[in-house]
Amino acid sequence: MKALSKSYIKSILKPREASSHKGIHGHALLIAGSKGFMGSSVIASRACLRSGAGLLTVNIPEEERFILQTAIPEAMLVMRENTISDLNNFSAIGIGPGLGTGKESEEILVSVLNDFNKRILLDADALNCISSNKSLLEKIPKETIITPHPKEFDRLFGTHKDNNERMNTAIQKSKELKITIVLKGHHTLITYNGDTFYNTTGNAGLAKGGSGDALTGIILSFLAQGYDPFGAAKLGVYLHGFAADLTLKNQSMESMLITDVIESLGKALKKTME
Repeated sequence: MKALSKSYIKSILKPREASSHKGIHGHALLIAGSKGFMGSSVIASRACLRSGAGLLTVNIPEEERFILQTAIPEAMLVMRENTISDLNNFSAIGIGPGLGTGKESEEILVSVLNDFNKRILLDADALNCISSNKSLLEKIPKETIITPHPKEFDRLFGTHKDNNERMNTAIQKSKELKITIVLKGHHTLITYNGDTFYNTTGNAGLAKGGSGDALTGIILSFLAQGYDPFGAAKLGVYLHGFAADLTLKNQSMESMLITDVIESLGKALKKTME
């Protein structure tokens, strides 16, 4: 197991060409949010755009559209009540934050798993839908990223007595399913096909609601920009934690909000590339 270091992350970050335009930095689709849980989609969307995605479309319930249009005017919207004609017009899809676990949510998830042939990130309620219908595990395409916290992980793969046992299962399941697993925690584990890293950034200020939503947005952004799934996961986890560390210059671990962390992403990217 290897540690994620600044020098390693710098080596896989791709500098942005001065002549580039939004069309070559990826078009992410985020499927997130439901009535009473729209904060998840706002947080993930803002984190995605702050991490460099060229374009972001967010799929939300129509009655909640004003929240996104007000909070994130840079994002485009597609209403959940409308069918997306071709998912493969997008570069990458992230699904799950605040989505809910009802029949409609599972149908959307199955559509993504069956019809989208590019990179997918599954988080939060997408994982909970799979936990409730384990037959969906075998539908997860190779090269997908899943980002469970310990309880979500145990719902997917069974109860574990401690985190060491959980990490061993994550490494094993990553090999079996050929997916990248981001097991969130104090030293988040990132594993793909036996190759395993643990994170060295972050602090207890992230131990609050919304932190996982921001991580989803960051990783989705790097997926959309063309990074391979394992690389996108490593970049996202490291920068998410590094931005939280930089936020401590202005906030305490008690007062830190995930929106503060998102606003530190630019500084985290700059310092990583120094």
